[in-house]
Amino acid sequence: MTTEPFDSCTSFSVTGLPTLAYDHLQDPDEAHRAIADARRRAPIAIGPHGPEVLSYELVRRVLRDPRFSTAAGLGLDVQGITSGPLWDRATQNILGLDGAEHHRLRRLVSHAFAPRGAERLRELIVGTIDSLVEPLTRVGHCDIVADLVRGYPTPIICALLGAPPQDWQLFSAWTDEITKLFDWNLANDGPAVLAAWQDLDAYLADMVEQRRHNLSDDLISDLIRAEDGCDRLTHGELLMLAAALLVAGTDTTRNQLAAAVHALCDHPEQWALLARRPELAPNAVQEVMRYYPVVLATMRRAVEDVNLDGVVIPAGTLVIANTAAANRDPAIYADPHRLDITRDGQPAILTFGGGVHYCLGSHLARIELAEALRIIAQRMPDPRRRAPARWHAMSGITGPAELAIEFTPGH
Repeated sequence: MTTEPFDSCTSFSVTGLPTLAYDHLQDPDEAHRAIADARRRAPIAIGPHGPEVLSYELVRRVLRDPRFSTAAGLGLDVQGITSGPLWDRATQNILGLDGAEHHRLRRLVSHAFAPRGAERLRELIVGTIDSLVEPLTRVGHCDIVADLVRGYPTPIICALLGAPPQDWQLFSAWTDEITKLFDWNLANDGPAVLAAWQDLDAYLADMVEQRRHNLSDDLISDLIRAEDGCDRLTHGELLMLAAALLVAGTDTTRNQLAAAVHALCDHPEQWALLARRPELAPNAVQEVMRYYPVVLATMRRAVEDVNLDGVVIPAGTLVIANTAAANRDPAIYADPHRLDITRDGQPAILTFGGGVHYCLGSHLARIELAEALRIIAQRMPDPRRRAPARWHAMSGITGPAELAIEFTPGH
């Protein structure tokens, strides 16, 4: 399995467009500087895998325009994978579907992912993050990644699915392997990804069989109940949707929480403001996801020739919708490189996507992040980093790999 590099010479004329490369970087500020520099020169740049749209309006357009489809097989074709068991699973995943089949699945499961379902987990969310923070407050220092976010939010996803809480480490391990789909190294990681996916499917299949005979108040039961007229989810679709929730809702939330703590730790006045005014927590989530998103871009493919700001994108071209660039577009956000949790009255961030593929789990993610930040800010005051934060590369899902901080204990 190999990654096929983008060849601008054989795709379309790119005269005058800047080049952009940030996937290899491990410093989010350096990545944002590179993106901002390219955006100042043009709203479209040429990246390693294809053209990247950088302005808010163009990114929003690509995410909403039906002439851009999701990248087939979750973009595995860009890594040279176009057949085999991983490809088959990826092409059947809701994240990689378009058109009537995608609409059908969204229609069937929309109730299960409604805000009410996420809200009923708030008490569990608060209890989970509080139990993780409590022992840390006694010592006044920790590695946010290893000591806090590693145990969050998998127990919440377990509860949502209806799995026993003691199995959260199983789910966590499977998620660690499956998310390697997006790390651009499937030539090495492919067998481990497939093995974890198969193990997860087997576990979920047992859960589905049990629930069919004893429906409960959990997501698996909601998915079994889901129907539209005579249409219902197949067994395979049930497994796929449950697995998609686990994978999409675990690693992104973990990394986003660590990235948020990093951002707030480097802006202690914002941390202190959140501690004084916990009602700002939902706003703080919006702002830290704008400032330090852990997924910088999403892939689309042109299904026909499309003119974007005077550049004709030929049918079949992979297009990168750079949501991180959109979230710091100075045409949309005043002083975009400033972190301000009181920021209000500006267009919605694009971190959760847009159009028909807007993130199904956004309600749950917002609650998980808001409650975590509220409690962390109040119980871990006066934070300072003990060492430079080390991030994963900016490709796929990024975020701090280590984030050692100290704070005033006893709260």
